[in-house]
Amino acid sequence: MSWGTELWDQFDNLEKHTQWGIDILEKYIKFVKERTEIELSYAKQLRNLAKKYQPKKNSKEEEEYRYTACKAFLSTLNEMNDYAGQHEVISENMTSNITVELARYVQELKQERKSYFHDGRKAQQHIEICWKQLESSKRRFERDCKEADRAQQYFEKMDADINVTKADVEKARQQAQVRHQMAEDSKADYSSILQKFNHEQHEYYHTHIPNIFQKIQEMEERRIVRIGDSMKTYAEVDRQVIPIIGKCLDEIVKAAESIDQKNDSQLVIEAYKSGFEPPGDIEFEDYTQPMKRTVSDNSLSNSRGEGKPELKFGGKSKGKLWPFIKKNKSPKQQKEPLSHRFNEFMTSKPKIHCFRSLKRGLSLKLGATPEDFSNLPPEQRRKKLQQKVDELNKEIQKEMDQRDAITKMKDVYLKNPQMGDPASLDHKLTEVSQNIEKLRLESQKFEAWLAEVEGRLPARSEQARRQSGMFDAQNPATVNNCAQDRESPDGSYTEEQSQEGEGKVLATDFDDEFDEEEPLPAIGTCKALYTFEGQNEGTISVVEGETLYVIEEDKGDGWTRIRRNEDEEGYVPTSYVEVYLDKNAKGAKTYI
Repeated sequence: MSWGTELWDQFDNLEKHTQWGIDILEKYIKFVKERTEIELSYAKQLRNLAKKYQPKKNSKEEEEYRYTACKAFLSTLNEMNDYAGQHEVISENMTSNITVELARYVQELKQERKSYFHDGRKAQQHIEICWKQLESSKRRFERDCKEADRAQQYFEKMDADINVTKADVEKARQQAQVRHQMAEDSKADYSSILQKFNHEQHEYYHTHIPNIFQKIQEMEERRIVRIGDSMKTYAEVDRQVIPIIGKCLDEIVKAAESIDQKNDSQLVIEAYKSGFEPPGDIEFEDYTQPMKRTVSDNSLSNSRGEGKPELKFGGKSKGKLWPFIKKNKSPKQQKEPLSHRFNEFMTSKPKIHCFRSLKRGLSLKLGATPEDFSNLPPEQRRKKLQQKVDELNKEIQKEMDQRDAITKMKDVYLKNPQMGDPASLDHKLTEVSQNIEKLRLESQKFEAWLAEVEGRLPARSEQARRQSGMFDAQNPATVNNCAQDRESPDGSYTEEQSQEGEGKVLATDFDDEFDEEEPLPAIGTCKALYTFEGQNEGTISVVEGETLYVIEEDKGDGWTRIRRNEDEEGYVPTSYVEVYLDKNAKGAKTYI
């Protein structure tokens, strides 16, 4: 069906319809444009989201990503970046293939439509002019006919009147003839114009208008086809990225399937394993022992009289004790129930095993780490030292490669002096050799520490065990009065009293690292200026505004020893407290 034949009289409606079609096309362009903006915004938000949860470099978060679950999460974040990239591709392709192309097509369509309707209006104007000419000639013919009829009637009237002169009759006859001729001329002119108009009208309705409307119909059909093709492109742009998006999702699933809970559990062991052994059994405390005191004293007296080696009981024996554990001052001192001591042991923080380690730790400023990582448990220290040795070996290898490269370059200069001066490389070669030597010394130092740790971990204080066993074999009578061998959390052995009598500790050959400490008296008070979390061994936590007792002043290492009560004492940074010393207190002394 053709618009030219079926809609020959609907020029105005066709003009409105084609304008509506262009409006629909522009609306679709606007829709696609807004879709591209949404895709870009979505991609940007996805990228920002992935960036927000990426681990920060050189931070604790980066260390956490060795676990398989965290690695899978990191892989998910990376895939989300690729996923966002596909949405950017969608936006880009829709912009170039749909929005830009349709915008250009709309401009062409408007020009074409304007041209067709301009031709249609010209044809309308021409047919209207022809119609006006026809109407004008028709009215003139009608007027001339009426004039001729009146002239004829006047002539006949004059001719019938006997009173009228012959000259008047002749004049009336001539006038009638003139009018009759004018009517004939008007008739001929009207006939000619009518034929012309009919021809023009036929051309207008059967040739010009059908041709124009046919072109408009073709233009409108092309618009419809074009918008359909754009919709197909719209879907195809989405379909093109589906395989890549599916691949991203497959990678996320693959990462999720790679999560190994057993491996993560092993990593937790490697990260936090201290290398210590669990504490041994607590010895039974015999409260009937005081009843046998006389027998024991006599036995000891007899053994002395017989010339046997004298066993030393005294406050200055060199047995290893936990720091800050108070010794029994009197045989009558009441012992705590066994259950209470066990609960306290299980809930209390590990103590520093010797004052040598304490002083070494306290000599460091707050937050600093010893070079030999002595603040860490043995197993963690071994890992840190091994890591440091590996890093130094890599640096040594790098420097050696650089030295080899410089040496080769020097040989080239020696063979080809025109390429460069060999002596210019001597300074650089010397500098690299010095760096290698420094790194080797540094590596040897850490390897020595590593060897020390690795030599201690497999057999913890075997010499101490043997010596303790030998001493027990030589003195079977005093086994019940000696302290039970137990391991402190760092692998060294301590001796805990099993009797409430004198509270003395037997000395052995290897217990010479430090002497038993007498409880220090308070030499003043202090007020906590800030809250301090005592997480390291030998430190104590304080709360801002808390008042405590000072038992040892700062000795120049930045730490002050304080006591909260009889069982809680430790070190805090001097800058965290305000000290009020008692000048009359025994032992009050200023260290500079």
